[in-house]
Amino acid sequence: MGTCTVETDANISSGLESNTTGITTFSMPGWQLALWAAAYLVLVLVAVTGNATVIWIILAHQRMRTVTNYFIVNLALADLCMAAFNAVFNFVYASHNIWYFGRAFCYFQNLFPVTVMFVSIYSMTAIAADRQEAEGYIAIVHPFQPRLSAPGTRAVIAGIWLVALALAFPQCFYSTIIMDQGATKCVVAWPEDNGGKVLLWYHLAVIALIYFLPLAVMFFAYSVIGFTLWRRGVPGYHAHGANSQYLQAKKKFVKTMVVVVVTFAICWLPYHLYFILGNFQEDIYCHKFIQQVYLALFWLAMSSTMYNPIIYCCLNRRFRSGFRIAFRCCPWVTPTEEDKMELNHTPSLSRRVNRCHTKETLFISGDVAPSEATSGQAGGPPDGVTSES
Repeated sequence: MGTCTVETDANISSGLESNTTGITTFSMPGWQLALWAAAYLVLVLVAVTGNATVIWIILAHQRMRTVTNYFIVNLALADLCMAAFNAVFNFVYASHNIWYFGRAFCYFQNLFPVTVMFVSIYSMTAIAADRQEAEGYIAIVHPFQPRLSAPGTRAVIAGIWLVALALAFPQCFYSTIIMDQGATKCVVAWPEDNGGKVLLWYHLAVIALIYFLPLAVMFFAYSVIGFTLWRRGVPGYHAHGANSQYLQAKKKFVKTMVVVVVTFAICWLPYHLYFILGNFQEDIYCHKFIQQVYLALFWLAMSSTMYNPIIYCCLNRRFRSGFRIAFRCCPWVTPTEEDKMELNHTPSLSRRVNRCHTKETLFISGDVAPSEATSGQAGGPPDGVTSES
């Protein structure tokens, strides 16, 4: 959250100045703490349950195991871990301004949040730029380039995690436990440098890499995709008859992912601006009201972890069926045979192959959405037509 006496730490698990053990300058009344605790508890329960369900829907059903959906699993896993391992512990730290969780978890808490946030946003970026998926930038704008294979998908996911760990490593390396006027603190004790410029540039670079740069890439990718779909149609396909349904389904998928990206951007923007301001005006952390501001901004940022499952359920037929099956034990949820067929049966497909230019004309019915990807040849069928294991 920042501190008045030690250098501001623009990571997910910074703390405030304290005065005494157990009771700090920023201790709040019990009723206020209970309200914040309830808000964070609801957030964590919805995020963990929703993202775990998304992972189950994809991994437990072969029809759902597609390239796009593997990136969605990666995104859901990152969001689940963010809610489970960062929201709770950082809320306790921010509300009491005392670190209760030991040295090892201090290292973890300064490594993991930046890592999973990087994984989240770059999983979304990979979906936007995916060359195999029919809804991705390369597949729509350059449909005849080589597709992304299953091993390639695993390599991209592994690369995202490795780069994320490398980016967060400096904060973990310089993490330490200190005693500040009788209170235990988990801080990042950066080495002395000329006016703190190294620290400032590191923080700005992290925010640029985990927020502004990938959002700019996705804005460009989805802008070109939208122009291609809404103005010129899909290269290599004619938008008439059954193919018109295909085009509409792809538009629906793009709308879904745009909602996901915009939601993420809105949730995290105030939080990043808060820390950018704190790097230039550190005295803001000394005002008592800043605790309430921080808890509100941190809740908004963490809430991004619970919206994606809701978006998938509302905008995608197969995920909606999956959620009904997953929560069939609830008395108000009644899955149907159609729900089971959505996840377990391959839809009928009539294919005419036009051998000129290796293009295929497809006649399909149904919804194409994040769960509906395929491994066709270059210029081949869109994701959702067949399943890929």
